[in-house]
Amino acid sequence: MEMKYFELIKPGTKYDFVKYRGIAVAVSVAVNLLVLAGVLFWPRLNYGVDFAGGTELQIHSKQSIDPGDLRDLVSKQGFGEPTVQEYGNKADNQFLVRVERIALLTPEKAEVIKADVAQALPELASFRFDPETGDKVDVTFKKPVDEARLRAAVEKSGTPVKEVRPLLSREGKDSEYTVITQGTGDKIGQALRAKYGPDQIDVVRTDYVGPQVGKQLRIDGILAVLYAMGMILIYVGFRFDFRFSPGVVIALIHDAIVTLGFFVVSRHEFNLTSVTVILTVVGYSVNDTIVVYDRIRENAKRHKGMPLRDLINLSINEMLGRTILTSGATALSLLGLIFVGVGSIQDFGLAMLVGIISGTYSTWYIASPMTIWIEEHMAQRKAIEAAKPRAKKSDPHAAAAR
Repeated sequence: MEMKYFELIKPGTKYDFVKYRGIAVAVSVAVNLLVLAGVLFWPRLNYGVDFAGGTELQIHSKQSIDPGDLRDLVSKQGFGEPTVQEYGNKADNQFLVRVERIALLTPEKAEVIKADVAQALPELASFRFDPETGDKVDVTFKKPVDEARLRAAVEKSGTPVKEVRPLLSREGKDSEYTVITQGTGDKIGQALRAKYGPDQIDVVRTDYVGPQVGKQLRIDGILAVLYAMGMILIYVGFRFDFRFSPGVVIALIHDAIVTLGFFVVSRHEFNLTSVTVILTVVGYSVNDTIVVYDRIRENAKRHKGMPLRDLINLSINEMLGRTILTSGATALSLLGLIFVGVGSIQDFGLAMLVGIISGTYSTWYIASPMTIWIEEHMAQRKAIEAAKPRAKKSDPHAAAAR
């Protein structure tokens, strides 16, 4: 008995992908320009604490809280304009609260504390405060001191102390202590518990990132994407031919910008996980494109003399079923992350889905057509050079006769 197999794309399919390259490129350029305008001007990316710097708190409530009321309460604590976002399912009553200011302990207040500690404990040998490390100070004394006296000296200026942590010191050496003061999460959590009840609010986690660190992370993220594209350009050049590389890189830039557009439009946080998404999309897209390029190279040997336009159309059609099945299977694997995941996991799944669709589209309508344009441009330049009149060489015998 003969078995029949289901074929998604029938053999001999001849869709003319190259025919619509002009329209596709025009639409892609317009979309990319709109995304870049959104990133640079308005509404801009909703940077997470990784890149913007500041303090991010994950808050869980046992009762339903209106996000607007939560935003107003946090704002009244002196943290400027906070960002409040529901985290996970609405029934979970979890929120992400981000404020710009990362430390209640300022350098000016630290100087006041230093003076109070030196007055109360003359044994003070050194006093260190770094705004980037959060709400704490490191103090060193010539001999061990009473922790209660140290706490009282710090709190004299009105700075609540969470913990006085003595550090191990050798005999005969100075005694070191770390004084951890009330931080942003403590103050916000205290205000929420005062309003909704001491057992109703739980600050699940608190993340601190300084402004300089956030700026450096943004730069590192951009460089990571650029380095990845540069290495792909070199790989494709050696693996195939450098005439294919520009098309691949243009397609990758297109996919990276489209994925970036998801974060601009959705207003989901753009953080280090988002950079991971873009790098993953770039890797997925180049894999899909290289498969098509491999088939173009095989068909070029098999169908010698066939125009590049027809070769590309033939190769895309031959790989059409594989491309759709691969992209579809990858998209299906993301559904769990999208419908079950929460927070950054769900954002990752949604952004990857956008990137997969963009990567498949760019393989058909961006990378390969760009190769055709480059070939046509090079052929046109050669024709122009060939058509130029050649300069006649001077005849030395005629010159001598004259």
